[in-house]
Amino acid sequence: MLAMPSGTPACPDTDRQRRLAAQLADMIPGAATVRVSLNDPKEAWPHPHAIVKDAAGKTLELGRTTARVAARWILRVWPEADWTRPHTFDLAEATLTRSDLVAAGRGR
Repeated sequence: MLAMPSGTPACPDTDRQRRLAAQLADMIPGAATVRVSLNDPKEAWPHPHAIVKDAAGKTLELGRTTARVAARWILRVWPEADWTRPHTFDLAEATLTRSDLVAAGRGR
């Protein structure tokens, strides 16, 4: 996929992103955001890791398998993202943002 000078894909596959958001919302009732990283604190080596929050910002408890499946699905939809840093997938907007940028935007 080609990118414009801004780094935005020239032809983003938003339909795929929206389908993923719908699948995750069905799989994890009450989920609003999914924070994904490759740094599972319980593992010595990099592993897909997800933290899910509801609309109020409360962390939802997930089983290890569900968390890994959600993380892997998101990683596969955005293979070009810089996964050395965590990202947050907003299910309502079907958008992915680097987590440190999400936090910075809230402080304004």
